[in-house]
Amino acid sequence: MNFINLLRIALKALQRNKLRAFLTMLGIIIGVASVIAMVAIGQGSKQSIQQQLSGMGSNMIIIRPNSNIAAGARLDAGSVQTLTIDDVNALQKKATHLSAVSPMSQTKGQAIYGNNNWPTTIQGVNPQYVEIIRQWPLKDGVTFTDRDVQAMSKVCLLGQTVIANLFPGGENPVGKYIRFGKIPMLVIGTLSQKGENAFGQDQDDVIMAPYTTVQKRILSTIYFQQIYVSARDENSTDEASAEISDIMRTSHRLKPTDDDDFAVRTMQELINTFSATSSLLTILLTAIAGISLLVGGIGIMNIMYVSVTERTREIGLRMSIGARGIDILMQFLTEAILISITGGLIGVALGITSAKLVTYFLSWPTLITEYSIVLSFLVCAVTGVFFGYYPAQKASRLDPIEALRYE
Repeated sequence: MNFINLLRIALKALQRNKLRAFLTMLGIIIGVASVIAMVAIGQGSKQSIQQQLSGMGSNMIIIRPNSNIAAGARLDAGSVQTLTIDDVNALQKKATHLSAVSPMSQTKGQAIYGNNNWPTTIQGVNPQYVEIIRQWPLKDGVTFTDRDVQAMSKVCLLGQTVIANLFPGGENPVGKYIRFGKIPMLVIGTLSQKGENAFGQDQDDVIMAPYTTVQKRILSTIYFQQIYVSARDENSTDEASAEISDIMRTSHRLKPTDDDDFAVRTMQELINTFSATSSLLTILLTAIAGISLLVGGIGIMNIMYVSVTERTREIGLRMSIGARGIDILMQFLTEAILISITGGLIGVALGITSAKLVTYFLSWPTLITEYSIVLSFLVCAVTGVFFGYYPAQKASRLDPIEALRYE
C-alpha cells in the first residue's frame, strides 16, 4: 500500500470522529504552544539582560563590599561597609588599566517640589559616572563638576520619572529648586529617558548629585555602597580586575592570609551569571511545558487503542482480502502521526501568537527561535511514532478470522 492511500485512509478515519480527533490533538497543541512560548520568554529575557548589561559597557567593573566573618558569623554583604574615599583615590592614582573611577552612595527618600512629592532614590556620584555607565546623555542643562563635588554643592540631575511626578504640568525643571527630605537642591540638568532595566526596575526614577553632598548632607557617612570603574578597553578588563584587587588589598591593609573584604565584578561575569540563570529558568519552564506533550502522547495511545478495538472487524476484512500485517501497522501508525503533526502545526501557530501577545500586552521581551519550532515539530513526529506504534502493532497482529467474528 503506497503512502497516498495510507494518508487517504487515515484522513477518512479521522473525519469520522472529528471531535475525538481534535480532543486528542489538544494535548499536543497545548504542549507545543507552551514549549514555544516558554522558550521565547526565556530567550527574550536572556537577550534583554545581555543587551542591557552590554549597553552599560563591557569594560565596566563594579566594586562592592564583601561579606566577612565577624564573631563567627558571616555578615550580609549589604550591611558591610568597607569602601571609602581612600580606595577611590588609590585607584585613581595607582591603576594603569583604568580610564574612569566613580564612587556611589545612594539612599531612598521623598523628593518635593511645591505641592508635588515623589518617593525616589538619590545617587551620589562624580562627573565620571555617566561616562562609565554609557548611553545616558543629558536631555537638558549641564552636569555637575569636580568643583561641585569638592564644595558639596546642593545641585542635582533629575530622571524622567521624577520629572513627570514633580512637574506634571510639563514645566522645565532646570533652574528650579526641589527638596530631598529637608535638603534644598538646585536642578541643573535632566537625564534622557532610559526605561526599565532587565529586572523591571525603572532606571529613570532617580536623582543624581555629587557624592559628597549625599554622603555628608544626607547620609552622614564616609562609606560608599559601590565603586564603578571603567577599564581602558574591553581587552584589558581582566588585567584591570586583577590590578584593582591588588590595589584594594593594599588600601585595606589585608594580610596575604586574609580574605577580601570587597568583591570585584566585571560586566562579562555579570552577563555570564545572569545568562546561566536565565538558561536554567528556560530549561525548567520548558520541562514543565513538555509534560503536556507527554500527556498528549498518552492521549494518542489511548485513542489509538480505542480505534483498534472499534475497527477490529474492519481490520479482519482488510486482512481477508489480502492486506498484510505491515499494511495494517502503517495504516494506524499514519493516523497517529497525522494526529500528532497536525496538533504540532496548530501548536506552533498558537505558541508564536502567544509569545507575541505576551510582548504586546505585558511588555515582556520574547525571542522566537527557529530551533524551538523545529524541535517542537520533531518531538511531535516522534511522539506520534512512539505512542502510536504499540496500538498499531497490536492491530497488525490480529487473527483475521477472530477479527471477523468480533462483535
